[in-house]
Amino acid sequence: MSKENFISALQTGYTSKGDYITLGAGMLDGETIAETPINIPLKTLNRHGLIAGATGTGKTKTIQVLSEQLAAKGIPVLMMDIKGDFSGIAQSGEEKSFITERHAKLNIPFSPKGFSTELLTLSEQDGVRLRATVSEFGPVLFSRILDLNDTQAGVISVIFKYCDDNKMPLLDLKDIKKVMNYITEEGKDEISESYGKISTATTGTILRKIIELEQQGADIFFGETSFEIDDLMRIDEDGKGYINIVRLNDIQDKPKLFSTFMLNLLAEIYNQMPEKGDVEQPELVIFIDEAHLIFNEASKTLLDQIETIIKLIRSKGVGVYFITQNPMDIPRGVLAQLGLKIQHALRAFTANDRQAINQTADNYPTSEFYKTEELLTSLGIGEALVTALNEKGIPTPLAATMMRAPESRMDILTDAEIDTINSKSKLVKKYAEEIDRESAYEILTKKIEEISAEVAEVEEEKQESKEPSTASVIGKSVVKVVTSASFIRGAFSVLMRVLKGK
Repeated sequence: MSKENFISALQTGYTSKGDYITLGAGMLDGETIAETPINIPLKTLNRHGLIAGATGTGKTKTIQVLSEQLAAKGIPVLMMDIKGDFSGIAQSGEEKSFITERHAKLNIPFSPKGFSTELLTLSEQDGVRLRATVSEFGPVLFSRILDLNDTQAGVISVIFKYCDDNKMPLLDLKDIKKVMNYITEEGKDEISESYGKISTATTGTILRKIIELEQQGADIFFGETSFEIDDLMRIDEDGKGYINIVRLNDIQDKPKLFSTFMLNLLAEIYNQMPEKGDVEQPELVIFIDEAHLIFNEASKTLLDQIETIIKLIRSKGVGVYFITQNPMDIPRGVLAQLGLKIQHALRAFTANDRQAINQTADNYPTSEFYKTEELLTSLGIGEALVTALNEKGIPTPLAATMMRAPESRMDILTDAEIDTINSKSKLVKKYAEEIDRESAYEILTKKIEEISAEVAEVEEEKQESKEPSTASVIGKSVVKVVTSASFIRGAFSVLMRVLKGK
């Protein structure tokens, strides 16, 4: 195991004929070897990836470096910022002594700069509002989000079909809730005749699941104006890709909303983007921080859907990168799809931790230069194990890597800086207006009112037919009066005869 062999192996494995990004340089026995730059071909960056490691080991800075390198190559980035750590990428960094020392070891120049950034939001935070309509999900995806069984999913399909047939848009959650109430009450006969009978117990279960989703803030997400996928693909005036940051720090306790948004986003990107096949560089790269939030809350059906999309979306020129503490957080079916793996240090405090480290080591290529299990616990901050795919799709040698530093600010933006970005954003203005046009809720409300008015009219006619006329009432009153007068006169005459007889 000589240094020369190490240099030869990494230079062979990480040399690229096409364009590439540079993550850093290889390390052997704690020494950084500048002659072994870790170059990742742009051509394979749509093969997805994983960035893992314990808290505080440098994952955030690695994502920042990747995003910067991609944007500099004209590749737009979409970043899911769960903890609120990435916004500083919009501002120029500062070259401090430790950065100068690191880049001297890497033999990589350091040039502080900020990047064109859009701040997006799913909630009430300031930024570009992200919305989608219920109709855009479609019955299958909407059913999977709610984790419905086949019978319940069938009811959702009937609802979508009924609304399509009657030209009633399903825009937000109040629309679909209104339809469900209608088909089990006022419109149950209409539905039964055309689409079959629907159980109120089934609709009740679905409604409870919709309310659960609503309570996690999905009522804000569903609606118009829908976000257009093309707005993620923008290039700035300098030819650099925009870095789109979805600010999610206020929905950490709402995993259902997060997974709903992510699945919709991936599905929309897949459905709308044209087939690309093998591309020289990705059209878009997506980073999903705290990825376990998606998978922990996902049903088996939902996991299957995610796995399918991950398999297929790379042919559209889209790379998806999952960020988590432990690779075991990612389902095996998804993990198998990930071409680039960047593994920061793991910590072994318990027997379970040691077992997880052994399992993690098994996910990486064997190396004659490292004992992977030992190295996983001894990596320093800003160091990582890297393996990727070369231009032929073959895994590169495992490389302990000294990662380069971000050129943008390694800290968050101030409120004033956020306001400045949003005030200059064309997308903030484009999606600021919340449209509430006539949809299923309004149409059915009007229909129910008309039905109620017709029922009231019929009931009134029935009541009137039962009530006696005025003439009849007067006639009966006269009879009563006449009868009463005759009775009085008869009783009086009897009394007079009795008195005379006395």
